Amino acid sequence: MLKPFLLILPLLLASGAVLAAPDHKHGGHGKGHHDHGPATSGYDGHAAALGEPGDPKAATRVVQVIMKDTMRFEPATVTVKKGETIRFVVKNAGQLKHEMTLGTMAELLEHAEVMQRFPDMEHDDPNAVTVAPGESREILWKFTKAGSFDYGCLIPGHLQGGMKGRIIVR
Repeated sequence: MLKPFLLILPLLLASGAVLAAPDHKHGGHGKGHHDHGPATSGYDGHAAALGEPGDPKAATRVVQVIMKDTMRFEPATVTVKKGETIRFVVKNAGQLKHEMTLGTMAELLEHAEVMQRFPDMEHDDPNAVTVAPGESREILWKFTKAGSFDYGCLIPGHLQGGMKGRIIVR
């Protein structure tokens, strides 16, 4: 029983902080200490560089995002105001499973690398949703910092195939 663990131990250690966070587990993401819930000040979880999980009562608008098997998001760019809380309604219009994960490109690339090693991983973080074909899910996010940020699909091969978008916070 110890031998299989010793074989994967180097992979776990090499993946660094991404897997070290308690929100991550093989086959899915659980609720860990980084999941502070809506509108918690001092949020230090995933995508903290762009803001924090939003309060449903504070949502100022809805942004529809469509995911397609052509490895594209529609829209490819979303502009929001600093301090704005957005309800992203994310629809998978394809036949493949897709994700939408908010973050910096560095975070997305790092996490996509982990997803290559653990392709069954799914997200249950406030900044990400995994969406089955024909279904919709929501991300509620408050953008507390100005700048240019990203979103992408971290299913192996999808981000590399161009499935990414940009969020501009003014």
